[in-house]
Amino acid sequence: MKRIAAALAGSLACLAVVAGAAPARAQEKPDLAVEARNLSTPDICAEKDNIQIDFASPAVRSFRVQAIHPVYIGSIGVDRYAPDFSSCSFATNKYFGEDGERVTLYETPSLQIVGYRLPNFWRPAKTPIRIGAKTFEGFHAAQVWVRHRERAEEVVVFYPPDGYWRIRPLPFADMRWTAYGSSFLIGPVEVQERPVVDLASIGFDPASKTFALEFRRGGSAKMTLEALDQDHISLDVAFDGAMPNNLPFATLRSMFATETNSDVARAAWLPKGADAWSEGSIMDFRKGEVTEFWAGRRLPSRHNTSAPDMNFSLFSPKAQR
Repeated sequence: MKRIAAALAGSLACLAVVAGAAPARAQEKPDLAVEARNLSTPDICAEKDNIQIDFASPAVRSFRVQAIHPVYIGSIGVDRYAPDFSSCSFATNKYFGEDGERVTLYETPSLQIVGYRLPNFWRPAKTPIRIGAKTFEGFHAAQVWVRHRERAEEVVVFYPPDGYWRIRPLPFADMRWTAYGSSFLIGPVEVQERPVVDLASIGFDPASKTFALEFRRGGSAKMTLEALDQDHISLDVAFDGAMPNNLPFATLRSMFATETNSDVARAAWLPKGADAWSEGSIMDFRKGEVTEFWAGRRLPSRHNTSAPDMNFSLFSPKAQR
């Protein structure tokens, strides 16, 4: 970590304007309602992604996904983030990337992209990563690091072979670190043993902080880092067309065993035409036409205590805002 921090010496000026560009929750009037479908199943394993919320609409062309620190973030005394395999049929004692190859793909004083080749990843690495004029092959995972308070902070991790993403805000207040939690998929979501997005390629433009996603099923999307601060991280997604074969355009994946052993335990959603939010247990939500959807926790969890809540909003039939 010291090597990374030294390599990233400089300023975060390239993100400073972005970080103050928008509040944690959008204030604009929603343009479109989409169908949110809960395909979650109960499970006692704290390391299994048993939560699945699909978002579908033939009309959607853009939306926003955010990770926001949980409401109790300021009260955390001891952060719990170690994996809990006590009720699982599988386990591992490996740290991320421990038995793989780590390669720096891009680096400036304020931004770094690191790729990993992981020998035991469940899908082959057939999705190239393009950064500027360079193309990198054979990587199973990649991280985005930025400089904050004289050190490096990882804020995005993505997995090109299956299309999974995780994001987190900068550490809250004086905290030195916060955990990842839920993951999400962007693009035509299909099931290939598990929900995946089959990506033909991933591009990243460091100047605009924009990912360009090409889907093997057809179509593409751009995903821009719109805001990043100590409260939230916000990505704006724009599609070039409808998802093929009426597939979901996004999926939230997470875990829930109990209210205090979960990455998300509660859901809140704004129904189409409603003047007030509905809310309840994440397991009790079934489906509905929503203009905004939040999944998170109101009580501290023994699992990934500092992991962020997730919010999907600003669904629109317009490709650009």
